[in-house]
Amino acid sequence: MKAKMNLMKGIALVVIVLCATVAFAQKGNPEAKKEKRMERQNERREDIETLKIGFLTKKLDLTPEEAKKFWPVYNQFSDKMQEIRKKRREENKDAKQKFEDLSDKEVEAAVDNEMASRQKELDIQKEYHAKFKSVLPIKKVARLYNAEEQFKMELLNKLKDRKDPPPPHGPEGPPNPPRDKE
Repeated sequence: MKAKMNLMKGIALVVIVLCATVAFAQKGNPEAKKEKRMERQNERREDIETLKIGFLTKKLDLTPEEAKKFWPVYNQFSDKMQEIRKKRREENKDAKQKFEDLSDKEVEAAVDNEMASRQKELDIQKEYHAKFKSVLPIKKVARLYNAEEQFKMELLNKLKDRKDPPPPHGPEGPPNPPRDKE
């Protein structure tokens, strides 16, 4: 009986040690953390894209024929803009982190790269402005630009609201102080 208890204690101890080892290995694995973070970022981007499509569809009030022509063009535009922005983030990542350690020449190169990247964005916007006008009436093209800005503002406000703590007395503000009865 005593041997059986010792065996059970030993098995329990081994199980606990194994579980702790697995948990510790997962917790400390920087690659796994990075992969999980990237996965969450991709999911968030997809969610934002879905929200944006719904928002633009509603704001533009596209006919089925317009939608059929518009979305492939808009998706190409969006892909090109994302590609440029991703490349700019990668190029400027080191410069932003080590800004004070860079020489004037390196800082100048980083700033010049930023300007060139912005120019590429503008060139793509001009190119796709003509394409948008070829598939939509000009008023809907104007609505597109306005709706994109509205979407950005709403998204930023949602992010801001998520980060700001709620007021100490709720959204309605502090309670009214008691008044003296006259």
